[in-house]
Amino acid sequence: MNSSQLFDNIVKKRSFLCVGLDTETEKIPEFLKNRRDPIFEFNKKIIDATVEYAVAYKPNVAFYESAGPAGWTALEKTVKYIRKEYPDLFIIADAKRGDIGNTSKMYAKEFFENMAFDAVTVAPYMGEDSVTPFLSYNDKWAILLVLTSNKGAGDFQYHNEDGIMLFERVLTVSQKWGNNNNIMYVVGATRAEMLKDIRQIAPDHFLLVPGVGAQGGSLKEVSKYGLNNRCGLLVNSSRGIIFADNSGNFDKAAGEKARELQQEMEVYLSERKLI
Repeated sequence: MNSSQLFDNIVKKRSFLCVGLDTETEKIPEFLKNRRDPIFEFNKKIIDATVEYAVAYKPNVAFYESAGPAGWTALEKTVKYIRKEYPDLFIIADAKRGDIGNTSKMYAKEFFENMAFDAVTVAPYMGEDSVTPFLSYNDKWAILLVLTSNKGAGDFQYHNEDGIMLFERVLTVSQKWGNNNNIMYVVGATRAEMLKDIRQIAPDHFLLVPGVGAQGGSLKEVSKYGLNNRCGLLVNSSRGIIFADNSGNFDKAAGEKARELQQEMEVYLSERKLI
């Protein structure tokens, strides 16, 4: 999926919501745990309940890898289900890969060829040759970690050398490797005030912004500083949607939370005359 197709879907749904499928087996409602594949059954119900309001889904691969072979099978089934039933959706593998070129090439093959994801989150610390294998596919994306919300972000990302912080250097240098049709950037929602500076360096790229909802990020602030003339944002909410309720109506509760975010997003898109 290219940026024009993604933007068209944002306009059609009046939403830039990404639903994070961080599916923890322990938190799945009890009545699903006796199913043959409870992880997939949970995901399927969440997707069906939220698809009206979302343009993207982001399974965090760690939650599936930690469940062993059954978890990986559930991930494959989840991606296949979305591809079959909702082919216009953007699917992100939140895998945070990044290694020497030969290894990155294998990661790219797994996520783009074997599993048909649209995008993979990538740690750019090892530089250009660790990222470019992800950029060799048409209409596929590398989403580079730039500015995260975790406590340890300050250990390296704000390191200042000659007036340039490390995350700013990542933004500047990485734009030479690809373009705004194959590179996105991760910027945590709790760093929303930094989006203004990030937009000075990368005005046209899409930003994947996690941390709205349970982590306390402000959708209003993210939209204020991050929206560009093609939207340019995918705002992710995971726990705040998928674990909004643990009863037999968990999917309906998830749909309601997604709808609330979509309605707020619609306001900000309308204010910018994007819809």
